[in-house]
Amino acid sequence: MTEIRNYTLNFGPQHPAAHGVLRVVMEMNGEVIERLDPHIGLLHRGTEKLAESKPFNHSIGYMDRLDYVSMMCNEHAYVLAIEKLLGVQPPIRAKYIRVLFDEITRILNHLMWIGAHGLDIGAMALFLYAFREREDLLDCYEAVSGARMHATYYRPGGVYRDLPEEMPKYESSRRKDKKKIAEKNRNRDGSLLDFLWSFTESFPKKIDEYETLLTDNRIWKQRTVDIGIVTPEDALQYGFTGPMLRGSGIEWDLRKKEPYEVYNELEFSIPVGVTGDCYDRYLVRVEEMRQSNSIVRQCIRWLQKNQGPVMLDNPKLVPPTRTEMKEDMESMIHHFKLFTEGYRVPNGQTYQAVEAPKGEFGIYLISDGANKPYRVKIRAPGFSHLASLDDMCRGHMLADMVAIIGTQDIVFGEIDR
Repeated sequence: MTEIRNYTLNFGPQHPAAHGVLRVVMEMNGEVIERLDPHIGLLHRGTEKLAESKPFNHSIGYMDRLDYVSMMCNEHAYVLAIEKLLGVQPPIRAKYIRVLFDEITRILNHLMWIGAHGLDIGAMALFLYAFREREDLLDCYEAVSGARMHATYYRPGGVYRDLPEEMPKYESSRRKDKKKIAEKNRNRDGSLLDFLWSFTESFPKKIDEYETLLTDNRIWKQRTVDIGIVTPEDALQYGFTGPMLRGSGIEWDLRKKEPYEVYNELEFSIPVGVTGDCYDRYLVRVEEMRQSNSIVRQCIRWLQKNQGPVMLDNPKLVPPTRTEMKEDMESMIHHFKLFTEGYRVPNGQTYQAVEAPKGEFGIYLISDGANKPYRVKIRAPGFSHLASLDDMCRGHMLADMVAIIGTQDIVFGEIDR
């Protein structure tokens, strides 16, 4: 009789499907996974040690590049940690702008997730739907910061600048039909807040379209229902946060449980799952997009009614304006010194975390009174999630591992660091 033995399958290293370089060594019994070992480190850049070698303000933009789908949320945690050590609070308008863009970032992340996850397991069209909405929100990123992804918009003491009074418009050309350009510019005649308000009015219908395509789709449910089940107890033991934790039925969200900025002034609910499978986590993220849309609308209403500064009036933290730099040599020197040497941060240590789209993103900072951090430690949500991959995949088919990696929504920039 033929002896049947397990065999080892090398999955990867590969890049596109996992938002980073992942290699998985799997022990297979036919097409069933007996165990697996994820290998990371292929993207390692020494982020924390790099941050310790630079002035505090030089690493704000580097946070964007850790999870390059949740850019401003990463900046937020780092900036909050610096502000805590400095003992400063940004103006109230800056807090609302930060929350506004945190939720825009959450929608951006979940749109990328639902599009890429759909591609992974066969829902090809959804990628195009998701990127249709992402384009509008990335235009908002570009309008406030000049960059579509790596914004460096949050600064200790507030934000880089106030929201623009007009939105960039598409320009016509010989290759582009004028009617189509006019249609694209239809919502861009007012301010950024007007444009976002128009977006939030139409976005729930777009989410309905995603759900029409997926939620009751027989093939989608076959690929996600009862796949990668994680019990509430196991989710806590692994250190899950974000949609991975809430998908297992645990109602934990830092915006509610440990509110920062102005989240305690806003109304929203925390969606949770029942079974803890890939399908529950899909439903949680879809509902989170609806809740983020509601938060964005609340922030827009407040910002339209309340004007004020968006940055502290503190020359030790805040650079002079461009106009001042062009007219005054002292201002030019001040700007140069601030961006080359930074500022000294008092002795102390702190841990500040935000509810990033993937979970709890935290920064632990130790300052010895110099202009550079003495120690930086980053708490990335994806690291804990990836650690569970072996348990989540055991007993499932090889094809199910693709669905499970997708449901974890991991980006290796923050895991390898």
